[in-house]
Amino acid sequence: MLEVLVEFGKLEREIHVDAPPEIVFELVSRPEHIKMWWSDDAALEPEPGTFGELVWGDRAAVESIAVVEVDPPHRFAFRWVAPAAELPDADNSLLVTFELEPSGDGTILRLTESGWRERGWEAAVLEEAFHDHEHGWDMFLPRLRDYAPSVEL
Repeated sequence: MLEVLVEFGKLEREIHVDAPPEIVFELVSRPEHIKMWWSDDAALEPEPGTFGELVWGDRAAVESIAVVEVDPPHRFAFRWVAPAAELPDADNSLLVTFELEPSGDGTILRLTESGWRERGWEAAVLEEAFHDHEHGWDMFLPRLRDYAPSVEL
């Protein structure tokens, strides 16, 4: 079991986006852009301490989110995947952090999703959820990258 816990400690992804950090920050922090590359709908205020939601399908899946950090155009972080009927906080959820770094005319976007082991899930549940999120980010981050060049501030 220790092997599994070490293996599934943190999910990390990095992509290059052909847009400046100011635009990429808007894409990861504003609901009108989030729904263009990730969820089917989104409602949130990019202010620390606020709560919002991400919606897939006709509300078939709804995730509450808690905005944790807003540092335009460098960093945006939120918590999500809390137990049903609970708002996400430091003790019951995963932390997603987008770090943005200028790179030529574009941006390096680094995504980190942490808090996996702290959820207290059984090993099989942890492994399945981790792989589900890996697959999800591997699908959605390229959609962000493809959407970014069409956005102007």
